[in-house]
Amino acid sequence: MRSTLNDLYRERPLSRGYPDLEQSGVEHFKAHQPDETRTTELLQCLGRLVDLASVPRTVAVVGCGPKPTAVREWLAAGFDTVGIEPVVGQATAAAEFLGDPTRVRVAGAETLPFADQSLQFVVMDSVLEHVDSVPRALSESFRILRPGGVLFVYTTNRLRFHLKGDNGEFRVRFFNWLPAVVRESYVFRHLHYDPRLANYTPRPAVHWFTYAKLCAAGRAAGFAQFYSLLDLVERDAPSVRRGCFRRLMLEAVRRRPWLRGLALTQFGSSIFMLKRTSPA
Repeated sequence: MRSTLNDLYRERPLSRGYPDLEQSGVEHFKAHQPDETRTTELLQCLGRLVDLASVPRTVAVVGCGPKPTAVREWLAAGFDTVGIEPVVGQATAAAEFLGDPTRVRVAGAETLPFADQSLQFVVMDSVLEHVDSVPRALSESFRILRPGGVLFVYTTNRLRFHLKGDNGEFRVRFFNWLPAVVRESYVFRHLHYDPRLANYTPRPAVHWFTYAKLCAAGRAAGFAQFYSLLDLVERDAPSVRRGCFRRLMLEAVRRRPWLRGLALTQFGSSIFMLKRTSPA
C-alpha cells in the first residue's frame, strides 16, 4: 500500500492531488445527489419573513451541483432562478439537467456574477462548509442582496451528535467532534490519497459551525437579523410532523432562550440571514 501511495506522485507534483478527483466527484454526485430538496419548506419560512407577493422573485442557488433539483423547483414556483457551481464538470452536468445553459453559471461563492443589490434571495444549501473563505462568501451574498433580502444557509453543525457517528461529510465516525488538526489531516488524506473519505468531492467540508458562530459570521458580513428553522417552520411542516416531541416543544423553544439555545446545539444547521431594509 505504501509503495502504491508513493507511486501516485513519483512523476507529478503533490499539489495536483489525487488523479481525476474532479471527474470522479461529478460522477459520484450525479448518482447520489438527493432528489428531495428543502424548497417547499423554505418558501413557507420565507413567507414569514417577507411578503413574497411584493418582493422581486429573484434567487441564486449557490453550489447547485450536477443535478440542480432545487433550481428547477424554484423556477417552477415562479422565481427567476440561477444556479451557481464552481466545478466546471458539475456546472456542465447541471446545464444538461435543466436543459437551459443560461440558468447555470460557473463561479465560486466568493465571486458571484451578479450586480450589487440585484437579488432578493440567495440559497447556500450544504455549501458554506466547502468554500475557500467564509467571510468572503457571506460578504458576496450580502453585496448582491437587495435591502430586505435573505440569505439561507444550511451547513455543518460542529455540536450535532449522532448515535452512529454519521456526520454527512466524511466517512469517519464522529468527524465533527475530532480536534481541528485531526480533521485537517483527514482533509489532506482525502485530497491526496483516499478520495472515498469525503465521497470523491474535490472540495471537502473544511468549515464546521455552531449556530452562534454562523450569527457572528453573518454580523461581520453586514447582516442584521438571524432566524433558525425553529423560529419559522410551521407545525405541519414535514420536518416537524416526523416527531410528536418536536410538535409539542416547538412553541416552548421559541419563547424560552435557554430552551432555544439548547435546541440549536442540535438543530442549528439552518439559518436565515436578513439584510436591513435601510441603513442603521
